[in-house]
Amino acid sequence: MTRLSVEMLAADAPPPITSAGHAQLGIAVLVGIAVIVLLITKFKLHAFLALTVGSLALGATAGAPLDKTITSFTTGLGSTVAGVGVLIALGAILGKLLADSGGADQIVDTILARAGGRAMPWAMVLIASVVGLPLFFEIGIVLLIPVVLMVAKRGNYSLMRIGIPALAGLSVMHGLIPPHPGPLVAIDAVKANLGVTLALGIVVAIPTVIIAGPLFSRVAARWVDVQAPDRMLPQRPSEELENRPGFGATLATVLLPVVLMLAKALVDIVVDDPADHTQRVFDVVGSPLIALLAAVIVGFFTLGRPAGFGKDRLQQTVEKGLMPIAGILLIVGAGGGFKQTLIDSGVGQMILDISRNWSIPALLLAWLIAVVIRLATGSATVATVSAAGLAAPLAAGMSTTHTALLVLAIGAGSLFFSHVNDAGFWLVKEYFGLDVGQTVKTWSAMETILSVVAGGLVLLLSLII
Repeated sequence: MTRLSVEMLAADAPPPITSAGHAQLGIAVLVGIAVIVLLITKFKLHAFLALTVGSLALGATAGAPLDKTITSFTTGLGSTVAGVGVLIALGAILGKLLADSGGADQIVDTILARAGGRAMPWAMVLIASVVGLPLFFEIGIVLLIPVVLMVAKRGNYSLMRIGIPALAGLSVMHGLIPPHPGPLVAIDAVKANLGVTLALGIVVAIPTVIIAGPLFSRVAARWVDVQAPDRMLPQRPSEELENRPGFGATLATVLLPVVLMLAKALVDIVVDDPADHTQRVFDVVGSPLIALLAAVIVGFFTLGRPAGFGKDRLQQTVEKGLMPIAGILLIVGAGGGFKQTLIDSGVGQMILDISRNWSIPALLLAWLIAVVIRLATGSATVATVSAAGLAAPLAAGMSTTHTALLVLAIGAGSLFFSHVNDAGFWLVKEYFGLDVGQTVKTWSAMETILSVVAGGLVLLLSLII
C-alpha cells in the first residue's frame, strides 16, 4: 500500500468516536473479544447477545460515548443484514428445497453408484463440495453425515477415511466460496468483486480440499481408527427415495447461481465497458441476488415438480427453510455491528498505522487477524466478519484481484483449528462417536490444514497475478 493511498483513506474516513491511543484501543479489542469468548464458552450465551455485549464492552474500554457506540453497532448490524440477509434467505430456501425434494439424495446416490474402493474418499469430496454450495455448514453436516455413516458401514471403511473428505468439502465451501455468509460479508466489507472472488476461491479451494480431504484422511484413519457408530446410523424410510428429481436437473439447479456469477466475472474481464449492453445484462443476471433467486425459482420446477410438490407443499418448504436462519441472520448482523464498532473506534486505522511499518504482507496480516479471532471466538463466521472490518483499510490501493485475494486470506484464516468453543467441533464429535482427543486429532487438524494450505495458496497467487 502506498503512502498516498493511506493518506487518501485517512482523509475519506469519518472521525473515530473515541480519542483513545493505540495502546488503549489494543486493550479495548482484547477486552471485547474476551467478553465474547467468556459469554459464549463459559456462560453459554447466544452468540448474538455475546457479540452485542462485547461491542458495548469494546466501546466502553476505548472510552467512546455509549450513545455513539450503540449507533455504530446498530449501523453495522443494519448494513450487514441489508447486504447479505436476502442472500442468506435465498440460500436457505434452495437448501431446504434440495433436501425435501430428494435432490440431495439423488446426487449422493448417483455418485456413490459410480465409485468404490480407493475412489470413495474422492467421491465424498465431490458430493460434499456440490451439496455444500447452497447449504450452510451445519445444514450440510446434518444432511451428509447420515450418508457418510451408511457408506462407511456398508463398505467397511474406516470412518475417518470417508468422513474427513466430506467434512473438508463442506468446510472449504463455507470458508471460501460465496454465497456463504462469511465470504459475502467480507466481500462487502472490503469492496471486492464477487465474481473474481468466486473464481479465485474455486482455484484455491480445489487443491486445498484435496490435501485436507482424501490425502489427510489416510493419516487421520491411522491416528483414529474407528468404525461408524451403530447408534447414529440413520433409518431412512423407503418412500423418501421415490419420485425424486433427476441427477442432471438437480446438479444444474445447484450450480446455476455459480455459473451465472462466474459468467458475469468473465464478461467483465472480456468486455470491460460499463456502457456495453452485454455487460449490463450480465451485471444484472450475475448479481448474487438475481443468481440465487433464479436458482430458487428454477428449483421449484426442476426439484419440486418431479417430487410431486404442489403449491401448498412448496410454500411449506419455503417457510421451513426460512425459520432456522433467524439465529444465523442475527449472529451475522451482530458480527457486522461488532465490526463497525471496531472501525468507528479507530481500530482499523490503528492496525493500518501499525502495519505500515511492518514488513509483513497485507494478505498474511489479514490471515493472522482472522486466525486470532477464530481461536478466540470459535466461529468462522464471526472471525470472517470481524477480521474483514479490521482488515478493510488494507484494501486501499489494491487491484481487483488482490482485493479478492484479501477476502480469501480472511476466509482461510477463519477456518484455523476448530476446538471446544466451536459448535461444529461438538457436532462432529457426537455424530462420529469420538472423544475430545480424537476430535482434535481429526477434525481440528483437518481445519488447520485447510487454513494453512488455503492461506499459502492465496499468498502464492498474489505473487503471480
